[in-house]
Amino acid sequence: MRVLKPILYSTIAVALASCSSSGNVAKKAVPQGPNVVVDIPAKKAELTDTEKENWQHLDLATDSIPGMSVYKAYEFLNGKKGVEVVVGVVDSGTDLKHEDLKDVAWVNVDEIPGNGIDDDKNGYVDDINGWNFLGDTYKELLEYQRIMQNPSIADAETAAKVKEFYNKELKDAKEGLSKLEQNSFTYGKILEGIIKADEAFTKYFKKSDYTSEEILAIKDQPELENYIAIAKQVFGFGMSSLKEGKSELEGAVNYFTNKVQGNKDLISGEILKKNYRATVGDNPEDIKDSPGYGNGNSGHSTKDESHGTHVSGIIGATRGNGKGMEGVANNVKIMAVRSVPDGDEYDKDVALGIRYAVDNGAKVINTSFGKGYSPHKDWVYDAIKYAADNDVLIVNAAGNSSDDIDVVETYPNDTPDNKNEVADNFITIGAMSANNDKNLPATFTNYGKRNVDVFAPGVQIYATTPDGEYGKKSGTSMAAPATAGVAALIRSYYPQLSASQVKRILMNSGTKIDFEVIRPGSASRENPDGELVPFSDLSVSGRVVNAYNALRMADRIVNGK
Repeated sequence: MRVLKPILYSTIAVALASCSSSGNVAKKAVPQGPNVVVDIPAKKAELTDTEKENWQHLDLATDSIPGMSVYKAYEFLNGKKGVEVVVGVVDSGTDLKHEDLKDVAWVNVDEIPGNGIDDDKNGYVDDINGWNFLGDTYKELLEYQRIMQNPSIADAETAAKVKEFYNKELKDAKEGLSKLEQNSFTYGKILEGIIKADEAFTKYFKKSDYTSEEILAIKDQPELENYIAIAKQVFGFGMSSLKEGKSELEGAVNYFTNKVQGNKDLISGEILKKNYRATVGDNPEDIKDSPGYGNGNSGHSTKDESHGTHVSGIIGATRGNGKGMEGVANNVKIMAVRSVPDGDEYDKDVALGIRYAVDNGAKVINTSFGKGYSPHKDWVYDAIKYAADNDVLIVNAAGNSSDDIDVVETYPNDTPDNKNEVADNFITIGAMSANNDKNLPATFTNYGKRNVDVFAPGVQIYATTPDGEYGKKSGTSMAAPATAGVAALIRSYYPQLSASQVKRILMNSGTKIDFEVIRPGSASRENPDGELVPFSDLSVSGRVVNAYNALRMADRIVNGK
């Protein structure tokens, strides 16, 4: 039951469809430390297109957008020197050849590229930019499907839960197949409309790089009226161009096409006959088997494998190079640890991926993935403790199912009994939007008064995608790297602080939200406005990450100012 796929294309696709013919340490509440700066009511401000694309870097008081005050943070850092920080991105493949990532790629200087020898004797041959635990595969089953294939990999209680869940999925697949087929057809038609509009505007302007302003300025052209209406719909849902809308809808069509086939495979029983792991040459049920399995190709296998590249850009895309976008952190190197497939990740790959990042110098690790079942969760808990023993902070995405994860299990987490942390180096992040009102929490984000620590920007985040491109994605998968970037800034400029201290700073320095918000997942056809709850009920801290506040607090701790 995968819970952390980024929320792609859903807003625009649904909207356009509707216009056309989703040793334990006690876990306790963090003491509410004083804000480093006083929260100021938002001012009115006109934002440029570039600022809108990078809203997560803006400041509430200056820009009227509840971003993380990243630009303001760099004003505070002016004249200060930081040290280099390695950030391990345990994710899908990462395109570290991207124009905005190549200069921040971690390089294993003790390894000679391409000689087929483990020069640094770390157990991994030719691991130049990281490691690929998936080998030559990317597609994978969901965890509940693997348990159905082999119930012995889980305990009896979990196996029974999985069987019940499988039967429900089978029933839903049969009932939902025709709707998925209709969605695939509908979104395909919408995509056709956008493609035709793009062709029409390219012909009209005699260029392909026309702007939204040029489209909206068209007058007295009745043959373009339908295409202008399509463009307005695209722009109205946060897309800056028809090309971006086209990319979103291509994702939608691909998603529903795959869902249709997945439902057919589930109904026929074909899904349980698949074994994608066979090509890796590894036994995923044995943590001690083949520690060097996989290969050094830590990049993306296809253009659609874009998650790790997007996450990496949010953290540390090169700042000040005039290209694409800017990551949160400077002084970083991105280590690519390919452990997350298109499907559910294996516990073994996650545990060894965390250990690899720790052993090779990462001080921050981002984990933007998750699932509902974890047969070997102890391996992951051990890896989290290993990271803590080596003073490494793990920044984890909460999940995208609108669930209270104090109640609904999701993995990875740091609380085996839902009460006690295995270590104090693991911080879980919910996703927020750019709305400074009741709509502040992302509609999809998981939440939890005990198990979500703090919120960060995670809606329509613009960042790097494979092959030199850029795009917007939404999800707690985006909120986690935004936070990891701030963590890397703290560890760069205040390296004296421990992973635990950085976690506490991120939580205690965030902007306090004192108003009521819509509880994620509570809106329905019967109650479209949803249930209003205090924002403080959604996380341990009741705050949203603020880079400026965090650095000021770190500075005060280190320098006593």
